[in-house]
Amino acid sequence: MNADKEKWILLAVLSIIWGSSFILIKKSLEHFNPFQVGSLRVLIAGLILFPVAVSNYKLFPKKHLKWLILAAFTGNFIPMFLFPIAETEISSSIAGIINSMMPIFVIIVGALVWKFETTKRQITGVLISFTGVCILAFGGSGSGAFKIIPILLLLLATLCYALSTTTVKSKLMDVSSTVLSAFVFSFVLFFPSLIALTCTGFFSEFSFSKDTMLGLMFVSLLSIFGTGLAMMMNYRLLKVSTPLFASTVTLIMPIVAIIWGMIDGEKLTYVQFVGAGIIIAGLLFLRTNQKK
Repeated sequence: MNADKEKWILLAVLSIIWGSSFILIKKSLEHFNPFQVGSLRVLIAGLILFPVAVSNYKLFPKKHLKWLILAAFTGNFIPMFLFPIAETEISSSIAGIINSMMPIFVIIVGALVWKFETTKRQITGVLISFTGVCILAFGGSGSGAFKIIPILLLLLATLCYALSTTTVKSKLMDVSSTVLSAFVFSFVLFFPSLIALTCTGFFSEFSFSKDTMLGLMFVSLLSIFGTGLAMMMNYRLLKVSTPLFASTVTLIMPIVAIIWGMIDGEKLTYVQFVGAGIIIAGLLFLRTNQKK
């Protein structure tokens, strides 16, 4: 498969997986507190990927350890707590919409920190899509009122994602996407997440009740697909495209998040349909001049 076709397939699949993660966070919060959801999400991914990490330990990028740690904590640890905390006050649809700010942060972080080149056409495409995102945000009925603190937390999480994405692209592209994900979750973040989970009182309060098992099911789905598998695909997407292109996944995610919100009882307005169309239009504009 050529790189151009692969990156669009990865973009579509990631949009579905990550767009579904917001409703899974919402459902997980019905059974656990935000810190438990964040810790379990990272811990389960670390356990699943542990065999991969151990079997490839010789490939551990010691010379790039500081960059691995930076990418791990900004992309796969801090946001895992910020999103559940924010979703205790705002809807999963709004969380998905705010997360679409990532391409803007990628442009800013990439230009200021890594000196990435960004074309006017790329910026225009992103801004067109973000206009659609704004229409989605203000055109909904039943998606929840805006609250400044949770939105600031989501913006911080999105900034962290942008920093992680640009760091991986700049410093860690010599490590395969699967092995890189395994190192991040099994070697770098496993013990911090275990400590965090212990501090929440999870193990002392744990029981094999129906409520707990249902909560673990939602968190496991979130961890396996929305964290472990999705990060492998995201690292692969970074290899075959640019950080800006990879970040455009966040422009499609709100559509998926809103669809799940409808299934969960939220309503989708005609204005939101218009916003979704503008998002797609921006992506098509971006595609016409997108370099690998």
